[in-house]
Amino acid sequence: MHLLIIDDNEELLYALQQLLRDAQYHVDVATTLADGKECIDEKKYDLILLDWMLPDGSGVDLLIRLRKNNISTPILLFSSKKEVEDKVEALDGGADDYLEKPFSNIELLARIRALLRRECAQKQTIIQLGDLTIDFSSRSVHINNTPIKLSAKEFELLELLVLNANTVLTRYQISEHLSRDFDHLSASNIVDAHIKNLRKKLDGDNLIQTIRGVGYMIAR
Repeated sequence: MHLLIIDDNEELLYALQQLLRDAQYHVDVATTLADGKECIDEKKYDLILLDWMLPDGSGVDLLIRLRKNNISTPILLFSSKKEVEDKVEALDGGADDYLEKPFSNIELLARIRALLRRECAQKQTIIQLGDLTIDFSSRSVHINNTPIKLSAKEFELLELLVLNANTVLTRYQISEHLSRDFDHLSASNIVDAHIKNLRKKLDGDNLIQTIRGVGYMIAR
């Protein structure tokens, strides 16, 4: 996997290079938007780690430009900005994930793995899990060729779990994904209710596993 880091903090760049290379990723680095854009023009990356504030402009501006040019490479934007509006701006601009500085190495690596898994899965239009067939292009679900009617939120939940298969997602992470409302995020019964309804429609508890005290996952 080839990753590009665009950040002007030399100390952080060095630490990230070592961390990601130890994790067996190929890593290129750029310290400005211009250098980052040049790297992207010359090479196809599996993931871009992009800082918000750079010497020659905003990482969000580059993000928006890339999306307008139909470059769909997953982008993890990181910043010391903590305001809800900033996170919304990043996600609306086309970021696949947002991570506040300072962040832990464990969390960063987990988010990178999740984004890379999701990217690989999305290249498959159809995913088969036992008797369950999910078609992401038509947003349809079948069990043994019988169509299963899911609400929009139920499909989003199933999609999230499948694209992060073998990863335990906390109730907070699921709530964040489903609500997109950073002011009213809750790890409450709303997630549990969606899981319960989804399990009923998918015929039981075998597919979605409960990790007690943590959250939920689908094993593949």
